[in-house]
Amino acid sequence: KFVEVIWNDPQLDLIRFQHAPRDSFEEFPTWKSNAALEFAEKGDAILSIIAAIPDLFVDQDPELIVIRRQTFLKHFKPFIDLKFKNAMNWTNVAASVDSWADKIYPDLPPDKRKTKMWDTIFDICRVKQKDPVSAWQDHIYQLAARSNYLNHKQYNTLKLKAPGTDLMIGLPKGHIWKGGSTTNQNGIDFSPNLPTEEIFTLPHKDKIEGFVAATKPLPVEVVIEDFSLTFSKGRVVKATAKKVENMLNKLLEIDEGSSRLGEIALVPHSSPISRSGILFYNVLIDENGSCHIALGRAYRPCLENGEKMSDEEFMAAGGNVSLSHIDFMIGSGEMNIDGITEDGTMEPIMRNGEWAFDV
Repeated sequence: KFVEVIWNDPQLDLIRFQHAPRDSFEEFPTWKSNAALEFAEKGDAILSIIAAIPDLFVDQDPELIVIRRQTFLKHFKPFIDLKFKNAMNWTNVAASVDSWADKIYPDLPPDKRKTKMWDTIFDICRVKQKDPVSAWQDHIYQLAARSNYLNHKQYNTLKLKAPGTDLMIGLPKGHIWKGGSTTNQNGIDFSPNLPTEEIFTLPHKDKIEGFVAATKPLPVEVVIEDFSLTFSKGRVVKATAKKVENMLNKLLEIDEGSSRLGEIALVPHSSPISRSGILFYNVLIDENGSCHIALGRAYRPCLENGEKMSDEEFMAAGGNVSLSHIDFMIGSGEMNIDGITEDGTMEPIMRNGEWAFDV
């Protein structure tokens, strides 16, 4: 089969931030988004190889960073729409690079860091187990079993309680929990993320009440630290952060849906990523070491017939529509989560960061 490679180099983006005129950040080379859309429309498999370069944009203007992000999302929207409907099979994987390994393992000799990073990636993806294929399949089976349990329950609301967090998350009727692997519109099973430890669904965009504190920094070009959000009627009404609070508020203003939730994901605190004790400064990995929620776009397959709905129908059913999708981590060993049924019965889902039910 023919394989096309599309490169992205954040160092070139840095040069642009440093030297390009301010009014150029709403310009975009459409051949990139058109190429991605062409692949998606044909149902081609897409493998995204991701590496982090922490602190690369730390001295850049947060407003320009958000403008650049928003411009990218606008042009890639048709592609992302198809991706979030599973029109093709797609997978995100992490790769070790020098700049990332230097950040994660500063105490190691420089010539050992990149190899150590690869070892860590292989560990958390179960590659180094005796039979990695069977280990991965068993892991996917366990995630599916927990998803099936919660799909059978069809809780009306989730209650999350932890230090700094007291949050009620309403769930829409017909919500679907997913985890590990899923199936594209052509019937091909695939795992969207390696590693993966989460089971997730979509919240009702208008039924979020309370406050939540992030338990890990959020790397979005720059790193947002020690932040918390307060919700009323589904929308963020207050946002505070110890570091780059202005960046956080700009991200909430990308569009109407960017200040509402599109995902709630459950991850046990004892996951391999969490046990490593490493902050990876990369959402692909960090989100799989912690319960998390996402601001912005919801995943259409998490709602019954969601892939077939128009935006208006999806929103009427409780799904959130947005250009953006930003995951941030809220889990810890002190997180308790309960499911609340239609009649108000409260049942434990997680206690002290661990599953409170057997499958």
